[in-house]
Amino acid sequence: MGNPYDPYGQQPGYGQQQPGYGQQPPAQPGYGQQPAQPGYGQQPGYGQQPPAQPGYGQPPAQPGYGQQPPAQPGYGAHSAPPAQGYQQEVHHHHYGSTGQLAEWGSRAGGYIIDYLIVVAPFFVLYLIGSLLSGSGSGGAAAIGVLFMLIGLAVWLGLFLWICHQEGTTGQSIGKRQMRIRLVGAQTGQPIGFGMAVVRKIAHVLDSALCYLGFLWPLWDDRKQTFADKVCNTIVVRA
Repeated sequence: MGNPYDPYGQQPGYGQQQPGYGQQPPAQPGYGQQPAQPGYGQQPGYGQQPPAQPGYGQPPAQPGYGQQPPAQPGYGAHSAPPAQGYQQEVHHHHYGSTGQLAEWGSRAGGYIIDYLIVVAPFFVLYLIGSLLSGSGSGGAAAIGVLFMLIGLAVWLGLFLWICHQEGTTGQSIGKRQMRIRLVGAQTGQPIGFGMAVVRKIAHVLDSALCYLGFLWPLWDDRKQTFADKVCNTIVVRA
């Protein structure tokens, strides 16, 4: 007869062994063996690696990680140099717009042309003045002196004009005919009127020791005369 106080109609453990005495009770969820739950007993990452996920275990390939990113201008590979601009910077045997130093023959030809332009008028006027001065006549002698002074003024004017042309454009008449150009060794630009005058005066050094300075460009690494070295100038092909 059932126990009226037993809500199940039969007391557990009466007439038969109670669960848990001499025999393990049947496995119940959460007792003795927990039911398999996601993340317990076998969890992703425990005993077995989880499937690769971006950023876990194996990071996804990204530019710059594991392999070099594609070459970009300025990164990994230098960008192409500009077509113009730096060609006039001074390098060994590469100067000016054409990148080549002027040869000694071209320089000598240009110098001779300029020399004749400056000296020829002076020589003619001075010769006339000398002839008139030596005639013995007082009036002719005075005219002769005047011719000499005019010749000297013409020489000075042509000398300064040549310096102006070289200083502002880099080319006198002789250099223009020989297609060469005078520039600063560091800037590659015309050196200015004042420095051009100083360079002309510095040719006195080239005339010393049997004109050795004028021959120096034949074996000099930068094809410079002594005046060029003093003024830091070079002559390039135009």
